[in-house]
Amino acid sequence: MLNISPSKVAQIILLAHELRMNSGEMEILTEDLSDDEVQTMGRMDDSEIRSFIDDLNEEEQVDLIALAWVGRDTFTVDELDEARATVESEATSSAADYLIGMPNLAEYLESGLDAFGISATDEEDDIM
Repeated sequence: MLNISPSKVAQIILLAHELRMNSGEMEILTEDLSDDEVQTMGRMDDSEIRSFIDDLNEEEQVDLIALAWVGRDTFTVDELDEARATVESEATSSAADYLIGMPNLAEYLESGLDAFGISATDEEDDIM
């Protein structure tokens, strides 16, 4: 059983999709800006998903990372406790930093929910 609700995961999936779309648009918009200006824009761009993840409690953050790992086939559903232990023992940055750095975060979370028999699409539709 996950310690994070599917609706919270779905919200993060939607935010991750939005972040990726904005990042693609930002590449076009920032061609003439300095690296410092681009980094500042990037931090502002990810503030909503970062805030959402930071507001989760520790158990939810651990399960969110573990769920992403299940979604990318690093662990199976049956290995959830092992994934949780690995998250807790190997954490070197904040959950938000780690997750936002995953290039396919939305897809990993969707696959992770699917592995648990939860429809990511249904959860996302309920939010929208």
